[in-house]
Amino acid sequence: METSTLQSTNLKEAWAKLKETEPQLRIRDAAKKLQVSEAELLATGIGENVIRLSDDFVDQVKKFPTLGRVMALCRNEGCVLEHKGSFQKIDIHPAGPSSIATVIGPIEQRLFFHGWKFGFAVSNDTPRGPMFSLQYFDKAGEAVMKVFLQEKSDYDASEALVQAHTATEQSAELEIEAYETPEYTSREALDYDTFQNEWENMKDTHDFFGMLRKHKLNRLDAVKWIDDKWAYEVDKLSVRKVLETASATKLPIMIFAGNKGNIQIHQGPVRTIKQLNQWLNVMDPDFNMHLNEDMVDSAYVVHKNTDDGLVSALELFDAQGEMVAQFFGLRKPGIPQKPEWKALLDTL
Repeated sequence: METSTLQSTNLKEAWAKLKETEPQLRIRDAAKKLQVSEAELLATGIGENVIRLSDDFVDQVKKFPTLGRVMALCRNEGCVLEHKGSFQKIDIHPAGPSSIATVIGPIEQRLFFHGWKFGFAVSNDTPRGPMFSLQYFDKAGEAVMKVFLQEKSDYDASEALVQAHTATEQSAELEIEAYETPEYTSREALDYDTFQNEWENMKDTHDFFGMLRKHKLNRLDAVKWIDDKWAYEVDKLSVRKVLETASATKLPIMIFAGNKGNIQIHQGPVRTIKQLNQWLNVMDPDFNMHLNEDMVDSAYVVHKNTDDGLVSALELFDAQGEMVAQFFGLRKPGIPQKPEWKALLDTL
């Protein structure tokens, strides 16, 4: 599906009308109402407050440390993670369009560039003043990452980045492509004995992904079908207790949330937990989480074997079986998880 010039003009007008009636509506929600992707809606601003970036995304990300202190945002349909800090250390491997970047520091991410298709530099006027951001989207027009400059960011560096990576063609026409629904193994077709044996004999949590690929398993099916010793369903609002207990006892945790092109990771304590309607929020100075509990369809406690002992998580899934977020006790490779974390999950 391609947005024609006429379509983008009509879309721009439709969005302008929508903003008149709902001035507080966020662009993601406006896109849903107008039945287009967020990237298509954002692209209607090209030539005004939006600049289309070239697709050399790896080279752009390599320059992120020059921006200084920023706010990095990663989201999916049910969960948003926002971290303030710098892109301290970025390792890219291997070379090419299927590269993965490991981002370490105050901002912790795993970037999967095969999931990046469009990039934009965006200048907005907000009630708090001008706001500049770099925004990246997948082939379906869904946001994979946004980087917002802050008061102490290096605006000269951001200008240099945009100048070096402005696309030659400043067109609002985007080739949007839906993702195909993957085909997964059925319960009947699964070699269950091999699957269970491989789960029980994992050496590292990363072995899990290889096991899913080998058996062509959907992640939710895997945790549903494995023996209760390794995974079992809990109340879908269990995350409230986990966050409130972690806050009260100062238990450091890890939160993972992501999409097709990015996984963002929080490591450390959570302090201020606030419920606002269906949104469960962490509102700390340099870290915010916004979890839409209406999007959480099921929750599971999941245990995996590693050379460092058991690693346990609370995993949240939406109605489509997609991962919304994962919660772990904070640990480093070579160090067992804290017994307090396992004890907390055992109470769910």
